Amino acid sequence: MQNVRIVKVETGAQRKAFVRFPLRLYQDNPYFVPPLYGDEMAQFKKNHAYSDTCQTVFFLAMQEKKVVGRIQGILQRQSNELRGEKRVRFTRFDAINDLQVAKALFEAVENWAKEQGMDTVCGPLGYSDLEREGMLIEGFDQLSTFEEQYNYDYYPALLEACGYGKEIDWFEFRLRAPKTPNPMLGRVAQRALELSHLHVVDSSKMSKKKYIQTYRDSFFECLDECYRHLYGTVPFTENMKKQMIDQFILILNKEYLVVVCDENERVVAFALCIPGIGKALQKSGGRLTLPAICKVLHSSKHPDTLDLGLIGVLPEYQNAGINAVMLVQLIEMLASGKVEYAETNLNLETNTQVMAQWKYFDATQHKRRRSYIKTLK
Repeated sequence: MQNVRIVKVETGAQRKAFVRFPLRLYQDNPYFVPPLYGDEMAQFKKNHAYSDTCQTVFFLAMQEKKVVGRIQGILQRQSNELRGEKRVRFTRFDAINDLQVAKALFEAVENWAKEQGMDTVCGPLGYSDLEREGMLIEGFDQLSTFEEQYNYDYYPALLEACGYGKEIDWFEFRLRAPKTPNPMLGRVAQRALELSHLHVVDSSKMSKKKYIQTYRDSFFECLDECYRHLYGTVPFTENMKKQMIDQFILILNKEYLVVVCDENERVVAFALCIPGIGKALQKSGGRLTLPAICKVLHSSKHPDTLDLGLIGVLPEYQNAGINAVMLVQLIEMLASGKVEYAETNLNLETNTQVMAQWKYFDATQHKRRRSYIKTLK
């Protein structure tokens, strides 16, 4: 067995090797969907959106001159301060099926965590809830979505052998239009809007740019309030808001965005449904080549599938029937015949209230992800 050498990523060549390694590792895997190559390289810049709230480190595992693994450590100061914790997150862990490689990578992150005065390592978790998170433990034969990370089935065993145990799981569901419509749901939705003096925004009356400008700030206020108690989330900074809009503006389709407002146009509920673009990016390795851009644009305008990126209802309206409004909107999208199904992405196993809503669809739970934790000695 060859010795493993850990290298801290510092040079331009090492950064490229870090980003390219999973593209080589999953080169022939039909379920892997790469992130955008440019977005991955952007995190090394000093003005990265999370540079003001996080410290980070990157490591490569080498056997002779060949990269055989990688890992990133993140000290998310916002999260630690909010929760009174001393944690480092790990993310972007990829490796060949070799325990020696995995142990060397995690030891590097753990030593870095100790140097920062931290006592716990957890993950996979990114800078915020908008990043890919969770290790796949079920559904290895399912296509990944653009928003989530695929991993081989040997990854969980490597983590457990390195001393990591379960902290929490997420479930993922595939939703199709219900075989038997529920007319009562529509009546409840309409009545809820009337009683609370709310309305669903008609996006057809404005351009995408105007739509985003009009509801941007109120949307993020609503998002922060809806998600602030969930595992691993942090409040949005201005840099985070800008990055999110920049990353998704190309693929957003107004037809699949749902915004519910009060009489003052304050956002009280939303469903950010993103056209499924995973297949469009597979061949290019996440690079926005001209053919890839054409495929992405076509997928965003004429999607076969939808990814449920973010969904939320302000707590003050959660018992007012507004959930029914969001469900009716989603069912109409799926029943239109334009898309085959929707992917929920991650639902926390503790969030039973959200998962209970999927009974109104033809739903299949087809993936499961896990966040691991290890206390440092």
